[in-house]
Amino acid sequence: MSRIPQTARAKTPTPTPLKARAAPSPVPARARTKSATGRSTPSKSAVKDDSPPAVPTLSVKEAIALKRAEAKKAQERALNASLNDLSSLEDAIPSISGAVVEEEDALGRWSVRETIERGRSSGVVNLTARSLPCIPSALFEIHLGITPDPLKSVPNEPNLPPSDTVPARRGGKRDNPAWFEAQDLTTLKVWSNDIAEIQHEISMFGSLKVLDLHKNQITSLPKTFGDLTRLTTLDLSHNSLTSLPSNIFTFPELSVLNISHNHFTSLPCNAPFVSSSAKKQNNSSGGFFGPVIARSSVPLPKLVSLDASHNKITAEAIDPEIPTALVKINLSFNPLGNSAAFMNNLSRLSNLQELRMEQADIGDESFPEDINSSSKPSFPRLRILDLGETRVTTDTIKAAVQNFRPQREISLDLTTENPPEGVILVLVGKKVVREAWEIEAERKAKARAAKFAQEEGIEWGNSPRRPVNKSSGSSSGVVEKEAWEIEAEQGLLTEGGKRRAKAQAAAAAGTSGSTSASTAKRPVSKAEIVKEAWEIEAEQGLLTEGGRRRARAAALAAEAKEKEKAALSTSSPAPSLANSQYYTRATNALALPASTPPSKAISHGRAFSFNPSSSAFTGSPSPNDFAVPLPSAPLAEIAAQPFALTLRVLTLNNRRADRSFTLPASYGSALLPNLEELDLEGCNFADNVSVARIHSSPEGSSPNRSSEPLVPLLASLFPSLRVLNLSYNTLTSACLTTDTLSALILEAPHRKGLKQLILRGNKLTELDGFQGLAEMFKGNRDVPGWKLDELDLRDNDIGRLPAELGMLPLDVFLVDGNAFRVPPRRIWEREGTKALGVK
Repeated sequence: MSRIPQTARAKTPTPTPLKARAAPSPVPARARTKSATGRSTPSKSAVKDDSPPAVPTLSVKEAIALKRAEAKKAQERALNASLNDLSSLEDAIPSISGAVVEEEDALGRWSVRETIERGRSSGVVNLTARSLPCIPSALFEIHLGITPDPLKSVPNEPNLPPSDTVPARRGGKRDNPAWFEAQDLTTLKVWSNDIAEIQHEISMFGSLKVLDLHKNQITSLPKTFGDLTRLTTLDLSHNSLTSLPSNIFTFPELSVLNISHNHFTSLPCNAPFVSSSAKKQNNSSGGFFGPVIARSSVPLPKLVSLDASHNKITAEAIDPEIPTALVKINLSFNPLGNSAAFMNNLSRLSNLQELRMEQADIGDESFPEDINSSSKPSFPRLRILDLGETRVTTDTIKAAVQNFRPQREISLDLTTENPPEGVILVLVGKKVVREAWEIEAERKAKARAAKFAQEEGIEWGNSPRRPVNKSSGSSSGVVEKEAWEIEAEQGLLTEGGKRRAKAQAAAAAGTSGSTSASTAKRPVSKAEIVKEAWEIEAEQGLLTEGGRRRARAAALAAEAKEKEKAALSTSSPAPSLANSQYYTRATNALALPASTPPSKAISHGRAFSFNPSSSAFTGSPSPNDFAVPLPSAPLAEIAAQPFALTLRVLTLNNRRADRSFTLPASYGSALLPNLEELDLEGCNFADNVSVARIHSSPEGSSPNRSSEPLVPLLASLFPSLRVLNLSYNTLTSACLTTDTLSALILEAPHRKGLKQLILRGNKLTELDGFQGLAEMFKGNRDVPGWKLDELDLRDNDIGRLPAELGMLPLDVFLVDGNAFRVPPRRIWEREGTKALGVK
C-alpha cells in the first residue's frame, strides 16, 4: 500500500470515530471515567459512556480505500496551501531546469554532439535525418574553436545537451582525441534535414572533400562557399537553389557535382574566367598568415559526373566552355530547346560516355546531319545517348550518329546490361527495358526468317504479303504464306507429324538412286535427319546414370592405354617437361611429381605435413615420372624448355631424393624472369644447398658443384617472385638475417618485391632478422619497397616474439604452434598487423 507523505500544514487531527472505525482489532476501546478534579467538557461527557461503540469494524479492502481517500485529500490541501503562498504571477510560472535533454534517437544513433566530437578523431561527421534547422554551431565550436554568427532564418538555434563527461582511464588515456591527434574534417553529410541557410564560416573547413547537402530547403549559398577548393564530391540536389557562387567552377579537385531538382536556369561555367579581375583571384590568400586558396585556370578540370536534371536550364544558357574531363552528363527534364550549338560543343569531349536528355524539350533540329563538319573525332567514346520521350525521331538520330567519328554500330534496344565496345545505345521514344536473352532471341528469329526467304523465295515477317517471282516461271499471282501455314498443309504442326515426315524422307532418300538424287530440286544434304540429343544418348546407352558411369570408365581406360602405348613407344629416355601431365599452358604453371613420398620417420618433427595434398604424391606414378630429373630443383632442365620465359608458377613439393639445385653455367641476370610463385614445401632444404652448374660443353664433362646459401640464391634467380613457400624444411634463424630478408622481400629496381612468405614447420628459434626489418618502420608509416602482406611462422621453435614486429604492416601474421605462450600485447594492438593467427 503506497503512502504519500503529508506536509506540516496538511497534518490535521482526524476525528475520533474514524480512528475507531479504522482500527483493525475487534477489542472495544477502554471506557473513559469522569475525573472529579479535572475540567469537564459538557459535549464529551454527554457523548461518552461505558458501553463500546456500536459501529462495526472495517474489512481490509475498506481500510485500504479509506487510506487512499485520506491521502488524496492531503495532497489537495497541500497544493492549495502552496498556491496561497505565491507573492506574484512570476512565482506561478513553472520552473524549467537549465539542462537541455535531447530525445533518444529511434535508430540508436549517437547524439548530435557526440557525433560531432567523434568526428575529431575520424574526420567524418554524419548528421543525416536529424531535423536540424541549420548546421549545428557546435560543429564550428568543437572543430574550429569559433562561434558562428547567428543566421537570419534561425535566430534562436536550439541548444545541444552537453556530452557525458567520461573520466580518464588508467594511463591518462581518454576517449576524445588530444589536440595533436585530431583529424581535419574531410566529410560532412547533413542531408535530409530542414536547413535553409548555410553559415559563411563553412569556408574555414579547408580540408573538406565530401559535402552532402541534398534534400534540404537551401535557397542560396554564401559567397565564401567558393573557398572550399579541396572538394571532390558536392551534392546540392533536392533544394531550392537558383544560382551558384561563381567560384565553384574554379574548384581544381571537384569530380562529382549533383545539382538536380533545383531551380537553376543556366550553367555559367566560364563566369569566373571572363573578367581580368577574376583571373587574378585564381590563387587568393587570406592575408599574410592566411592559407593560399588554389584555384584552377579552366572550368572544373577534374569534373567527371555532372547531374543537372529536373531544372529550368536552356541550351543557350549553358556556357560553351564545358569541363573537358566529363564522362557522364544528365540534363533530363530541362527545357533545352534548340541544342545544335550545344551538341557541337559536346562532340569535342574526348571522355564523354553517357549523355542523358530524357524528357527534355529537344527536337530533330538539335541533330543536323552535319553535326560535325570537320574531320576531327566526334563523340569518340560515347556509349549511351538517352533521348527518351523527346521530339527526336529515330531516322534523324540514326543519320546523325552515322556521322560520329569513329563510326560505330547503333543499338536501339534498352537492356539491363551496358552496351559492348563499339556500340552506341540510343534510346528514343518510350523506354521498354528488355533482357539480353529477349534481344538475342529476336535477332535469331530475324536471321532464320532471312535465311528461309533466301532459300525458299518466300518473304515473311512484318512486311505485307506480296507476289513472289520465281525463276521457274511467271508466278506473279502466288501469295506469300506464313511458315505455320506451310507446316499445316504438310501436317507438321505436331511433333508426331514431324517425326513421320522425317521417317518418310529418310526412307525415300534410302530407296532413291543416284539419278533421282541428281535431278532433285534440293541437295541430298537437305534431306539428312537431324537427331535430337536424347536420341543420340539413347543409341549410346547414356540415358541412365549407370550407363554414363560405364561410358566414362571406358573412356578413361582407353585414354590410359593410349598414354601407356605412347610412353612405351617413345625412344627418348627423358620426356619433355612441356607435357600436359606437368605443364598447364592456361596458367603457365609447372608441377613436377614428388620424388619421395612424405615420411614420418624424419629427425625434425615439423619438417613434413601430416595432411599432404593429393597432388604431392600419388600411389600409382606415371611411367614418365621415373624419367623426370632427380634433383629437387632441376632448374637447368626447366630453363631449357620453350616455356621458361613465360613460366609463372613452379611447384616442387616433396622432392627429397636429391636435395640439390641444377643450374646452367651461364644464364644472364635472371634464370626464370617471370616466375611469380615458387613452392618448395617438404624438400628438407637446410640453410645451404648443393648447387651443380651444368656446362653446355661436350659430353662427359662433370658439372661444378658448390654449396651456396639457399635464401640469397632464390632472391638472385627469380627477380619477379611474389609468393615463396618454404614450409616443412630445416631452415634455421641463422639464414634469415636482416640483409638477406631485405634482399628477398623489399622491392628494388631489378625486383618486384615479395608479397607472401611461408616458413611453416622449420627450425626457427629467433626472429632477429624480422626485428631488424621492423626497425625501419620506426617513425615511418611507409617504407619504400615494402610489399609483404602475409607471413606464416607456424610450427617452429620460436620462444619469444619481439614487440617490434607489431610495426610490420601485415594483413595476415600466423604464429601458432610455437614455444611461446601469448604474444606481446604491443603486437596485436599496433595498427600495422591486421590479422594475427594464434591458437
